[in-house]
Amino acid sequence: MDLFDNMRIFVRVVERGSFSAVARELNMGQPAVSKQVRALEQYLGGPVFARSTRHLALTDQGQRFYSHCQDILGQLESATRSFASGQEQIAGPMRIAAPVSYGRLCIAPLLGTFLQRHPDVRIDLRLSDHNEDLLMENIDLAIRIGVVKSEGLVAVSLGTSARRVYASPAYLDRHGQPREPAELAGHNCIGFTLLEHYDRWRFTRGKDASDVAIKGNVTSNSSEAIREMVLGGLGISLSPEWLFAADLEQGSVRSLLDDYQTTALPVSAVFNRERRRSARTMAFVDFLREHL
Repeated sequence: MDLFDNMRIFVRVVERGSFSAVARELNMGQPAVSKQVRALEQYLGGPVFARSTRHLALTDQGQRFYSHCQDILGQLESATRSFASGQEQIAGPMRIAAPVSYGRLCIAPLLGTFLQRHPDVRIDLRLSDHNEDLLMENIDLAIRIGVVKSEGLVAVSLGTSARRVYASPAYLDRHGQPREPAELAGHNCIGFTLLEHYDRWRFTRGKDASDVAIKGNVTSNSSEAIREMVLGGLGISLSPEWLFAADLEQGSVRSLLDDYQTTALPVSAVFNRERRRSARTMAFVDFLREHL
């Protein structure tokens, strides 16, 4: 068994959400893809997918293994690029796309350090919560949060984004504070519609796991808008820690259900398969892996 090959296929199945999609992408039969994943499970000594569910979902052990696989395969690709790039100069223009809030709070503050290290690079940072077409918009790399499913893209893991449940003191004074996940069903919860299954929030504590069907009178495809609505006392959100870090420190929001864990979101650097990856682009990816 080629462990690295099986890990790559496993990661791609997670990212695409189905065995058949990966089979088409890799020009393999679906049974061959399933066989590779089963061989990986035999090697690990347990299942990585909970196949009894209607949707292809990771087991808790599978989620942890997926995160490790992203790191291992990313480091392998970085090592390969480092050897292959030779003496190519790290210079020239680079267009980067990122979600608005993540780009503002997590990417933009790092650019000064990167440009001090590589002063001949020129960066055009484009912030949008819509997934832009990398070829049409001439984007060298995009930062994506969540599972990357497009067949035409290659994703390199930058890590994961932990999430917590947040609400403002004003909202909690009016409606009370939920003490366990099931109580969220009686609250006004704000869904982030760019995520798959945004209306179901998953919580774990020890060996116990629960899915809560949330409801509310507003949803949004913008993290910035959700933050403003939470600060305004409209409802409760399940959001990345970086989105509310400053507000939490200032006391503008409170973190809820801290005894429970929620599913972290993968953060990836994404490239178009057909576009050559320059030394400056890959240097930026390595830089992000170092600092995020």
